[in-house]
Amino acid sequence: MSARYGTLCGVVLAYAGMAALCLAMDRHHGQVFGGREPSVGQRAQLRIAGAALLVAALSASLLAWGSGVGWVVWLGCLSAGALLTAGLWHAWPRTAAAVAVPGAAWGLIALVAAIF
Repeated sequence: MSARYGTLCGVVLAYAGMAALCLAMDRHHGQVFGGREPSVGQRAQLRIAGAALLVAALSASLLAWGSGVGWVVWLGCLSAGALLTAGLWHAWPRTAAAVAVPGAAWGLIALVAAIF
């Protein structure tokens, strides 16, 4: 996996992970789904999915950059993903959530393709 491709994959996965963590919160879930709060099970599933996507972003960064620089790149990907999530969620919460789903799918497929 090239460095640019790995960084892009890391940012997309970090964005999707941050969006999943946002959806686990009552306020943001209500913004997207019209005031409905998530159940306890949904909240736990979204938190697990968010954490798994952030770990996948770490894997993409380490795969592309190696263990020396990959951790630093991952922190940059987390920062970029959080900034994108906060910016999009403020203006268009439903669009931000809708974009995260295909982004997560693309990022995971790209990561698996790079590994195998």
